[in-house]
Amino acid sequence: MKDNDSIKIAITDNSTIIRAGIASVLKRLSNHNFTINEIANLDALKIFIRLHTPDILIINPLILSNNNITLSVKKEFPTIKTIAILSSFIDQKTLADFDDTISIFDDTETINTKLEELLAEDDEETTDTEQLSLREKEIIACVVKGMTNKAIADKLSISIHTVITHRRNITKKLQIHSAAGLAIYAIVNKIVEIQDIKDGIN
Repeated sequence: MKDNDSIKIAITDNSTIIRAGIASVLKRLSNHNFTINEIANLDALKIFIRLHTPDILIINPLILSNNNITLSVKKEFPTIKTIAILSSFIDQKTLADFDDTISIFDDTETINTKLEELLAEDDEETTDTEQLSLREKEIIACVVKGMTNKAIADKLSISIHTVITHRRNITKKLQIHSAAGLAIYAIVNKIVEIQDIKDGIN
């Protein structure tokens, strides 16, 4: 997405304060032109998505209950990026369906970085579904060098959940399920040098 494009964001939470707070932070970010919509409940969200499909959905997982709207949204609207609002402990299994997370304790810089990550992924997408983004190549290089998810997150200044999401997307694109296979791919495609990954192959 270009900087001058209007990026539609839907913020869904039953707390007016949390919705307004996130909206206020987003309005301070000058890199993009955001169109922000605050939505109080799932019924309103379902209607909104069909009428005004957002580019980014920021939603509190606690209001989902057993209604897994995240999966249904991704299935019907695959271009929508989903971000979970974290206001308390959320099981990692619940967060697996989201592209990233935003904590109510995150500062403006952290939130901006996470949004830039998601928007950069959009810029890197091509019609070839097998094409890896620059970020995915960086993560492959880290993985085959034997780095943990936490170490990768720290090195690239992204969340661990984002690392996991990227790794899942890499596996889906390449259909490679082993460290050795990924190492071979990285060498053949000149993502890393062979001497860089000796310690990463088990």
